[in-house]
Amino acid sequence: MQPYIVPIHFAYQNNCLYCFSTPGQKIDWMRANPLVCVEADQMRREQWTTVVVFGRYEELSDTAETRSERALALRLLQQVAAWWEPGTVKTTQGGTPPALDSIFFRINIAQITGRHATIEPMAPDTRQSAAGSAGRGWLDRLSRRVLGR
Repeated sequence: MQPYIVPIHFAYQNNCLYCFSTPGQKIDWMRANPLVCVEADQMRREQWTTVVVFGRYEELSDTAETRSERALALRLLQQVAAWWEPGTVKTTQGGTPPALDSIFFRINIAQITGRHATIEPMAPDTRQSAAGSAGRGWLDRLSRRVLGR
């Protein structure tokens, strides 16, 4: 198989990435080869962070055994507006999620790596917000694991 890269939306919790999609090539290929790699980037004016996750695809089918994990995935993903768009972009009409087969899955994380860099500004930046680096969420949690903080 050839590598296949597509944008996805995910939520991070308990050493897993929770995701949603509809049937298609991405799901077919992950079912055939569950070893996957996900890259997440965050670029800001003077700094960037890249996190690469290696893991195993696990489908959360609508069964009694996985119903609670599927509900967790839905709860986590719904914390972002239009969370379903990356998984349904070809089939969405009028801004409403389509009534298609919903495939929830998680990626059980085996390894995380990444890089972080800060470019030294030429002059002190007095425009830094009060929030600063606080509250960046999932990427901060993953990058702290990479950087050992």
